[in-house]
Amino acid sequence: MTRLERSALVLGALGALGALGFGTLACNAPPDAEPGYDLEALQDPATCEECHPTHYREWLGSMHAYAAEDPVFRAMNAKGQRDTKGELGDFCVKCHAPMAVELGLTEDGLNLDEVPQKLQGVTCYFCHQVEAVEGTHNNPLRLAMDGVMRGSISDALAPEVHGVEASPLFNRDRVASSDLCGSCHDIVTPGGAHIERTYHEWLESFYGDPDPDDLSKPALWGLSCNDCHMDKSVGPIADYPGVPGDRSVHSHMFVGTDVALTDFPDAELGPQLRAEQLEAIEDQRKTSLCATLCVREQTPGEGDGLISVWLHNEAAGHAWPSGSTPDRRAWLELVGSVGEELVFSTGVVGEGSAIAELDDPNLWLLRDRIFDAEGAETHDFWAAYSYESELLPAPAVFGSTGDAATWRSRQFSAEALPERVEMRVQLRPVGLEILAELVDSGDLDPAIADAMATYTVEPSVLTWTPELGEVNEDPEVAEAYGTCVSSSPGCVTPELQGL
Repeated sequence: MTRLERSALVLGALGALGALGFGTLACNAPPDAEPGYDLEALQDPATCEECHPTHYREWLGSMHAYAAEDPVFRAMNAKGQRDTKGELGDFCVKCHAPMAVELGLTEDGLNLDEVPQKLQGVTCYFCHQVEAVEGTHNNPLRLAMDGVMRGSISDALAPEVHGVEASPLFNRDRVASSDLCGSCHDIVTPGGAHIERTYHEWLESFYGDPDPDDLSKPALWGLSCNDCHMDKSVGPIADYPGVPGDRSVHSHMFVGTDVALTDFPDAELGPQLRAEQLEAIEDQRKTSLCATLCVREQTPGEGDGLISVWLHNEAAGHAWPSGSTPDRRAWLELVGSVGEELVFSTGVVGEGSAIAELDDPNLWLLRDRIFDAEGAETHDFWAAYSYESELLPAPAVFGSTGDAATWRSRQFSAEALPERVEMRVQLRPVGLEILAELVDSGDLDPAIADAMATYTVEPSVLTWTPELGEVNEDPEVAEAYGTCVSSSPGCVTPELQGL
């Protein structure tokens, strides 16, 4: 039975109960009706679909809906529980299936196949039940566990559907809304390693800087999490008589870096939802980075080449990449040639090969490394006590000074002055060596590892030739770096601007 078929059965049962006087189908209820949904019904995302079909469908194709289905999560959790002899407990599952933990249906996530589908993943009820944020990481959210759905609308028109309460935790113009998102998207291991720092990175950036005249709001240049991850449009929030059509409507796709490696929970829509997710993520990558590439003769008269590359975190409100950065693999691919002859190469790896397998002294890899209690590098986050990071930071200060601090650069020596240089930044949400370890431990199907693709970050795709390269007006800059190409006229490294 598909999820949509199950939804139809749930709605049909609710309708039957309503006919017997036990409740009323809310979207068809008269204005003076009592609330039509009890707590059990509200905890099922399929119930929300009746009045919020667009939100439901977007959520159904999100990593929130997929969180407990994700085979990589399940494999890591299984390995972690085994390696720690169960001491890992609910560390993983309280974020990946928080309602199942809240209701006492799982303690470690190993029995998720026995948990009702409606309580898996990060559900509508879980988010809209948050009444307080009591920390900064590892899901410190306090749930009301009542029939009141919290949101940003203060004059909702359908109290007979369920209770409604406006909360700053759901107002994209308030800092508190990022506190809600960030407390789950910030992870500190049992050993004390801060291995996921998306919320912390946002707090340290100027995007999270509060307005000095109203500390509840971001500053004029600020952005909350859902400014980027919940696109806004205008229209009705619910399919319900009398709902205004001029509301601010927020997408519930929650687009980020991670991708679904299998179909989403709904078998019918699964392939289509996955295609839509990949398209949305590709669109978001288009504004994440920008780059500059310069080439000159390294030693005058000797014929060798110097290639300079700058990368810039252009629009992420946190570091790039972010999230599960010990697992992420982002790197520079750079190739220089003279005719058909290769004179320089770094970061070139086959689709099915791990970037870690490269014997490449020039490799520029953007990721975190985590270390166990003895200081040895590990891929097992539950064993992490410390970390080292090399990411592209978000600006901490508004203006050109803050922007300048976010650029990172590398220089490379080529054995001959190239006639053509091509570059791009490549991204894998999870490194292939991480997946290979899970396959070897017996916790992950090899087919899942094979499904991990490599994605190109589009603004970083640059080609330099002597004809395409531009000479800087400052003769000292031109002498130092040669001729250059950039992602856009507005994306030029400060060194080339003389700053």
